[in-house]
Amino acid sequence: MSKLTETYELSNGVKIPKIGFGTWQVPNGQVAYDAVAEALSQGYRHIDTAWQYGNEESVGRAIRDSGLNREDVFVTSKLAAAAKSYDAAMKTFDETMDRIGLDYLDLYLIHAPWPWDEMGADYSTQNIEVWQAMEDIYKTGKVRAIGISNFNVADQKNILKHATIMPMVNQIQYYIGYTEPDITFYAQDHNMLVEAFSPLATGYLLNNEAVKDIAAHYDVSVAQLAIRYVLQHGLLPLPKATNSAHIENNKQVEFEISVADMAVLDKLKDTAPGEDHNG
Repeated sequence: MSKLTETYELSNGVKIPKIGFGTWQVPNGQVAYDAVAEALSQGYRHIDTAWQYGNEESVGRAIRDSGLNREDVFVTSKLAAAAKSYDAAMKTFDETMDRIGLDYLDLYLIHAPWPWDEMGADYSTQNIEVWQAMEDIYKTGKVRAIGISNFNVADQKNILKHATIMPMVNQIQYYIGYTEPDITFYAQDHNMLVEAFSPLATGYLLNNEAVKDIAAHYDVSVAQLAIRYVLQHGLLPLPKATNSAHIENNKQVEFEISVADMAVLDKLKDTAPGEDHNG
């Protein structure tokens, strides 16, 4: 079975394809439309977008035009990071639904614990209010699962302390050499699936000699090795591509990295800066 059709099961029973197709930094219009259309034609069934990306309209149109049944495509979007009140969360959710043109989302995430221009600021109180909005959105049936993104351990604890519906996902930056173990393990210990955006370190891994050597051992690309690495840790990778050949390459991960090579990859550090969390 292809990893594109294999699924994880979220804590509420919703099944989510093990590889997602990311659209961060893919511009709205023909580029986003063509990339998503190509991914769907190649068998991807999990598409990830966000209010912040500005491409929800083209992503939604490509999904609608694909000819696929809506229930056969898992669609994620994310709440605007600057929406830090109940009313703002409700407003930007409505904007997302209007843009994407779908009856429901499969997964909806708080994109970040702080507005992007205040990265690291303490919005603990506001996030409790926003999570209430997320729970209310979930109760409408317009989203099948809810979660968070870029939330560190303290931010996760804050939500869990006040939630009546627990987050089902935490989407974080995660790749070989930058695995955020404290954040990852805390989320997993609290029944969240961890999704990995930028599994290729926004391309930086392609020039890492140690990674290139291990990839050559398996006769696979660095991208394929990086995606497989994420899967073998039980996370969900969200590779992004706009080129048809790269979209094809990223799904060819039907090999297994040995325990010894995984240990080598686990020990790599600082393969990329890791400070850009806008995924």
